[in-house]
Amino acid sequence: MESATVVRSPLSMCKPPSNVVCRPRISFINGREPVRFGANSRWIKQVMLASRSMLGIWKTVPKGNRTVVVKASFLSPDNDGSPAQIAPLQLESPVGLFLSQILVSHPHLVPAAVDQQLEQLQTDRDAEKQEEPSVTGTDLVLYRRIAEVKANERRKALEEILYALVVQKFMDADVPLIPSITPSSDPSGRVDTWPSHDEKLEQLHSLEANEMIRNHLALILGNRLGDLTSVAQISKFRVGQVYAASVMYGYFLKRVDQRFQLEKAMKILPQGVDGGESSAEQAVGEAVGPSVGDNNSSRSAQPHPEISSVAGSISPGGFGHGMKPSRLRSYVMSLDVETLQRYAIIRSKEAVTIIEKHTEALFGRPEIALTPRETIDSSKDELINISLGGLKRLVLEAVTFGSFLWDVESYVDLRYHFVMN
Repeated sequence: MESATVVRSPLSMCKPPSNVVCRPRISFINGREPVRFGANSRWIKQVMLASRSMLGIWKTVPKGNRTVVVKASFLSPDNDGSPAQIAPLQLESPVGLFLSQILVSHPHLVPAAVDQQLEQLQTDRDAEKQEEPSVTGTDLVLYRRIAEVKANERRKALEEILYALVVQKFMDADVPLIPSITPSSDPSGRVDTWPSHDEKLEQLHSLEANEMIRNHLALILGNRLGDLTSVAQISKFRVGQVYAASVMYGYFLKRVDQRFQLEKAMKILPQGVDGGESSAEQAVGEAVGPSVGDNNSSRSAQPHPEISSVAGSISPGGFGHGMKPSRLRSYVMSLDVETLQRYAIIRSKEAVTIIEKHTEALFGRPEIALTPRETIDSSKDELINISLGGLKRLVLEAVTFGSFLWDVESYVDLRYHFVMN
């Protein structure tokens, strides 16, 4: 059978280089526990820390001799026979290479292939737990090092399984992901040469979620939301921040909308969810932490990183401009602070890493410096020409990416538990 031929585990056929080591470089508080991220964590650090004035200086530093790793390019033949890239991020692990080939040739087999890979990962993890080292001294150190390398390999495979599932959901929706943003050959210099697909993206969300997404767009574009043909020159770094923030917003939105739809179907919604004067984004901000510069409020609120300085800096109306009442936002306002705080957290390191890597694949690796006053030095920012319609398309894709990420994270966790409560 075709599926029996295609869906084969690559783990026994090839192994990643043993001298590739993932070294965590920075940690910050994610909820109550410190979460440590790898060397690629840049975009989310900017989004999460910029509003708290805790940015450091991250630069791309050339390394010494490095092992070259084979990458899957996600290339499929276009209508004219030329290769077309279906995802900006290139996968590297044996499992990622395997799934990328299936995505190109037989995308409908991806779920079956993923289930097989997860079963293999679970078997490997169980076998490792049952092994009891009978060595001591130097041999014990070596044993633990080998176990650490194996755990890193499994984590890398898990990350790329999640990403492949997200890409497959976009393919099922017939919405191509935006390719890496590079200098344009268009005479106007616009980088947004991709089709809009706005209607298709909106159809992937519930009516209530779409109301929230329109409010999110209003926060970013302000009163220019109706003039999508205008071209603006914007910092590429700033657009990348907006994209990463919108992915996190989409993740939160799907999580809370899932609960809302369940309570709606069971007819147990709280009273008064049809109104509400405050925004859901403000509610999440209240749950996350104290306000900057607000010493008078007994319950001060800092805007959540999803819409803090990132979105507010683009909208001329500032935070809250263009917001309209919605049932889902009113429902969010009815939740207690502890629940909001829990819902505002991305549950797994793997999901955070995917957001980081995908955003970096789209916009490149940011090179950030701070002024003596500890503000971001934007003098060297690369500027891009992008229409407001193109910016809207970016935001809609990012929100949908976050929504899909929540879905696939939940799907995988049922088969291979990795999400920490």
